[in-house]
Amino acid sequence: MNPQDPLSQLKDIHLPTAGGFWPPAPGWWLLTLLALLLIVALVWLVRRRVKNNRWLKQARAELSELDRQARPDPAWFAQLNTLLKRAARQRYPERHPESLSGDAWIDFLLETAPGQRIASRPVVEAMVHSAWQRNLEADPKQATRFAQYWLGGPTC
Repeated sequence: MNPQDPLSQLKDIHLPTAGGFWPPAPGWWLLTLLALLLIVALVWLVRRRVKNNRWLKQARAELSELDRQARPDPAWFAQLNTLLKRAARQRYPERHPESLSGDAWIDFLLETAPGQRIASRPVVEAMVHSAWQRNLEADPKQATRFAQYWLGGPTC
């Protein structure tokens, strides 16, 4: 001991040992649990959306096949109307579109089509009436374009 130097009598500072990685603090456990729940919820929502829109993907595939086989034939227009009715039954089940025909079916298609398509009434009328007429007025390409538009566009 040196009475001349009182600082030499002090002990060195001893720092505690650093904590390890494991076990994490309770906040990290909570954050991990929250992240896992979020991931599970997102996966569930995506799978539900894919499942609910499977009919739309199938309808678009059938429409593209009909478009490749487009011909001015009443049977072809009947197939197109059947496809649209199946899609309408999936999209609007509470309105029972499968029971509609003629002008009621035309009005339903125009009413449920996206809003900015007012000029398509002649195309839809010709498309619906061509399913049972011999003298066809409708152009199959215009009919498939309207059906594609009504289904929501060319892509899923």
